Amino acid sequence: MSLNDRLTTDMKVAMKNKEKQKLSVIRMVKSSLQNESIKLGHDLTEEEELTVLTREVKQRKDSLQEFDKAGRSDLVQNLDEELSILTAYLPKQLSEEEVELLVKQVIAETGATSKQEMGKVMGALMPKVKGKADGGLVNRLVQKNLS
Repeated sequence: MSLNDRLTTDMKVAMKNKEKQKLSVIRMVKSSLQNESIKLGHDLTEEEELTVLTREVKQRKDSLQEFDKAGRSDLVQNLDEELSILTAYLPKQLSEEEVELLVKQVIAETGATSKQEMGKVMGALMPKVKGKADGGLVNRLVQKNLS
């Protein structure tokens, strides 16, 4: 079942159960997927859907940090709920140990030895962890292993 089909099914369930928050988040994601499809001029592949979903999660995490700094606990709670709804659609996240293992493998494959070659490592690594690990975590682990 594609992401769009899952979202449509969950949207119907949310309507029946009168879950306003979940319904709002699902509609927002469906809208983002539709906009991306129009922008690209074709139906989205699974990878493109995952990119859009990851972008939505990242936007909310960034907003969450900003609202937390500003002391807006009402907005923080709302974004926490949205994040929990969105993360249900992401693939299972890799643990830090699994990501570190992948980082070491890619460093060995690319033969990188210094931080100057970080771009080469990140370029080879990111497609492998796309949607399965936070980019910040990956970046930090690559820097740690290249120093």
